[in-house]
Amino acid sequence: MKIGKLGFGMMRLPLLDEKDAVSFDYEQLIKMVDYYLEQGFNYFDTSYVYHNGKSETAVRKSLVERHDREEYVLATKLPAFSVTSEDQPGKIIHEQLENCGVKYFDYYLLHNLNRILYETTVKSCKMFEQALEFKKEGLIKHLGFSFHDSAEVLDRILTEHPETEFVQIALNYYDWDSSWIQARKCYEVIRKHGKDVIIMEPVKGGVLAEVPEEIEQKMKKIHPDMSVASWAVRFTADLDGVLTVLSGMSTMEQVIDNTSYMKAFEPLTEEEKDILFQAVPLIMKKGPYYNGLIN
Repeated sequence: MKIGKLGFGMMRLPLLDEKDAVSFDYEQLIKMVDYYLEQGFNYFDTSYVYHNGKSETAVRKSLVERHDREEYVLATKLPAFSVTSEDQPGKIIHEQLENCGVKYFDYYLLHNLNRILYETTVKSCKMFEQALEFKKEGLIKHLGFSFHDSAEVLDRILTEHPETEFVQIALNYYDWDSSWIQARKCYEVIRKHGKDVIIMEPVKGGVLAEVPEEIEQKMKKIHPDMSVASWAVRFTADLDGVLTVLSGMSTMEQVIDNTSYMKAFEPLTEEEKDILFQAVPLIMKKGPYYNGLIN
């Protein structure tokens, strides 16, 4: 099944009570899911730990119980950071299948890998080996991992595990040349190994939904009807080898906005890219991310 360029991240779902992470507003969520599918998109990303461990249940109720399995692509994640024994991954995946109400996952990720986690429990609990067995058993179709560390560590993991099919990384224009996030370097390592890329945090948790006024004026001059956030998402979707760009959508307005420009996706021009990179030092000076990490 072909994957749409916009993925629905199920980690910031609409709530009836903002203080209660599992008080899902199902009436709104169902409308969001249906509209997203109607616009021709199909990739849903959840996790064993999102929304205090209840995101997978929300996926079942809003998506799985209401749509044919052939209509959507479903991804979830093994909480590698919570696994302490070799017998846990097998138990967890069957719990996840029950949570979501499906017989298999299209994409399955080892969640949040970094150097320390990889060198300790990922290896000792044989998570990659077990995930390959899940694939042989038909419980998952594609194996990958999400990653938060240096490009050097990423290169090592992909070299030692060529069975990996894709990697999910945080990538946005703000962190593109960051010495800490290393978005560009990590992206280049993934492509060097011939793996697909899934993008998370294209709007940096909402930070890039607002930019300094002088930058917004330049954006509006070119695209009067496009949101500021749309520029950030378009920056990532234009990269070679990107399967989909995840957006943690919380409102119907966000779904309508995101699908509107991604449905008829237009790559950024060089002028538009230049405007985004002009925004970076200004955002650093005015916002909470002014930490000198970009150089």
